[in-house]
Amino acid sequence: MISIKQKTLSLEHKFQGKGLHTGQVANMVVKPAPEGAGIVFHRVDLGPGAYVHAIATNVSSTARSTTISEGKASVSTIEHLMSALSGMGVDNALIEIDNVEVPILDGSARPYVEAFLKGGFVEQDAAKRYITLPREVEVRDEKTGAYIKAVPSDSPSIDLTVDFGSRILGVQHAVWNESVDYATQLAPCRTFVFFHEIEYLFQNNLVKGGDVDNAIVIVEHPVSDEQVARLASLFNVPKLAINDNGYLNNLQLRFPDECGRHKLLDLVGDLTLAGGRVNARIEAFKPGHSINTKMAQTICEAISE
Repeated sequence: MISIKQKTLSLEHKFQGKGLHTGQVANMVVKPAPEGAGIVFHRVDLGPGAYVHAIATNVSSTARSTTISEGKASVSTIEHLMSALSGMGVDNALIEIDNVEVPILDGSARPYVEAFLKGGFVEQDAAKRYITLPREVEVRDEKTGAYIKAVPSDSPSIDLTVDFGSRILGVQHAVWNESVDYATQLAPCRTFVFFHEIEYLFQNNLVKGGDVDNAIVIVEHPVSDEQVARLASLFNVPKLAINDNGYLNNLQLRFPDECGRHKLLDLVGDLTLAGGRVNARIEAFKPGHSINTKMAQTICEAISE
């Protein structure tokens, strides 16, 4: 059997941008790392020892994004970057960041993936870590009906369904396996929010960095001209309108099912916290960061039994 090797980046990549929820600007450098290092964040603003390992046991919050913490250091909204690294097969990377939240950029993983592809990768000596499940595992949220099930398999795959009870989105279905080109089929898919959630999120100290360039806005319920004008003011743009298809006209969809694909992008990132690529057939219904990271933790517990 051919042994697949671990992989890191050929060179370092610099990113700068505001965080989706904090609105604070962060400077971030994604660097190559030695084999076996995994994905590690370094909060350089907090000093030389402020490292946070991207592992399931370090998950500290899943409120609208995934946050990891170790000691006094935390890093939030890591899922798009984690997804990009996993999608490109990167096992080892050191991420230096000078603020609490990873830059949202355009709301997808594409800016990361484009940079990584341009810079290239280095194959390392150690074998890639594939996680083999000893048994089927499942996590459920009885309140929402959400669940994720993982069945042992020879290769990783994800079959995902999202259902927000939305007349605009409908029920969306997305699939990933090793034959799907992550860079073109998942990485470009941006985060999304419902119009009626936005003011509440602003009032609760979230999406301070949201704007017309980094999020799809779904207009599920009738809204007044005054409400649209107020949102334009929040986003600091002169004017917004609603398209016939029920989306705010701040951007054009990259795929008809872009929102479902984005949920798959998130799940790929969150499951990476299990410590490697999971050799399992994963079925996910109505996933979100809370249940995604619970599955990553459950996988870790199953393989340590």
